[in-house]
Amino acid sequence: MDTFVLDPILRSFLAEDLEHGDLTTEAIFAAEDRAAASFVARHPMVVVGMTSVASRVFALLDPEVACTGAVADGSRAAAGTELLQIQGRTRTLLRAERVALNLVQRLCGIATLTAAFVEQVAGTGARIVDTRKTTPGLRLLEKYAVRAGGGRNHRFSLSDGVLIKDNHIAACGSITEAVKRVRQRVPHTIEIEVETDTLEQVEECLRCGVGVIMLDNMDLATMRRAVALINGRALVEASGGVTLESVRAIAETGVDIISAGALTHSARACDIGMDWRGGVVTDPRPG
Repeated sequence: MDTFVLDPILRSFLAEDLEHGDLTTEAIFAAEDRAAASFVARHPMVVVGMTSVASRVFALLDPEVACTGAVADGSRAAAGTELLQIQGRTRTLLRAERVALNLVQRLCGIATLTAAFVEQVAGTGARIVDTRKTTPGLRLLEKYAVRAGGGRNHRFSLSDGVLIKDNHIAACGSITEAVKRVRQRVPHTIEIEVETDTLEQVEECLRCGVGVIMLDNMDLATMRRAVALINGRALVEASGGVTLESVRAIAETGVDIISAGALTHSARACDIGMDWRGGVVTDPRPG
């Protein structure tokens, strides 16, 4: 992730939590006190963000904080694994702790769930991708976590690609008219994707020559018929209510891509703790 884009986001999270200062920490510890701590996995997980996110949070508060031993993004960690070691001013470690943990717990949860989806479709040729159903303010981070879990990214924003959805079609009148209008406006380098929920719509997409056809909330039998109808003339994406339990059967219909909002909107945060490793503590109070 580009720190030019990431750092302002992380600073805003720190500002939200710190506001005018840490009353508890500043009352107990002196500015010169130093300490060491580790991020520790409480259960098995796919790891992401130890260097790119957690270490960055600490560094933004104090560039002298040393973050070492970071487990690489996409690695699997067993319960009890040290994921990151932190040394520096005690005040900094305590001020940054919650923001850093909140973020990596969320991201590791997404990466772990994504990896489970990817495992479910192994050998089918289907690719697991995310959606725009992300937490406001966290899209950059959450989509990064999907990649760390072995998934791929769909559009990052509305400006990344053309996806003609059901409401576009309803408001415009037809897929044919919507595709015509898009082609008059967007560069030739932009692929057109259309959301469909019937075989008739799939046939209309084929007549229009669109590049990607989304099969939205179709049952498995209809999905198989759609894949056969398309017969390689467009990429086929399945979407709508995809779960860990249903994704294998969807992949076996022959679709190329399976987009799952659950990767980001339903991932459970992993349990990661910051365990204290000791330090030097003085009494900052006068007298």
